[in-house]
Amino acid sequence: MDIEERLNEVLASLPEGVELVAVSKFHPEDDILRAYRQGQRVFGESREQELSRKYASLPKDIRWHFIGHLQTNKVKYIAPFISLIEAVDSLKLMKEINRQGEKCGRVIDILLELHLAQEDTKSGLTLDECRSLLADGEWRQMANVRICGLMMMASFTDDENQIRREMLAAAAFFEEVKAKYFADAEYFNRRSWGMSDDYEIALKCNSNTIRVGTRIFGPRQ
Repeated sequence: MDIEERLNEVLASLPEGVELVAVSKFHPEDDILRAYRQGQRVFGESREQELSRKYASLPKDIRWHFIGHLQTNKVKYIAPFISLIEAVDSLKLMKEINRQGEKCGRVIDILLELHLAQEDTKSGLTLDECRSLLADGEWRQMANVRICGLMMMASFTDDENQIRREMLAAAAFFEEVKAKYFADAEYFNRRSWGMSDDYEIALKCNSNTIRVGTRIFGPRQ
């Protein structure tokens, strides 16, 4: 199967209201254009330099999601054009995004990253750390950042029950945070979990944003 067929196969498997982020990191611009010509407009990148290069050369109606660990000193390079920063895991990073958003005259949408996986290598906030960050309230003063939801990566395991437990914990926490801080905010609606190997499980765990790369583009180049 080629990229177009694999993309259409993934899209056909998604319920209405679920957004596909085609993870294009480490894949060439030509591959992105093939998906683009099929109508895909949302792509995910995890390295600032690669993203900046692709942004410069590809159609401007692409909505880029930054899905990797973002260093504070790299925010300024993507702030002018990024559509969504998916993995915000500290108040320090949020402050820098706000600062750069102010410089650009933009409000930058972000997701708070949760650490629920049984792996130390994954980044993100524990549920208690996220509760503390929100309760502290400093984010309310940031006029150039908008918290639009939560994201997480499940453990890399064949144990589907463990994956499901972690994703359901994220879904329940989303409802807790929504009710407490964003009850009247329609924009706080994004639940981003599920990737190539586990997105079918994620769809049953209230995810409405999935990040799929290998299943569309093949192995990284």
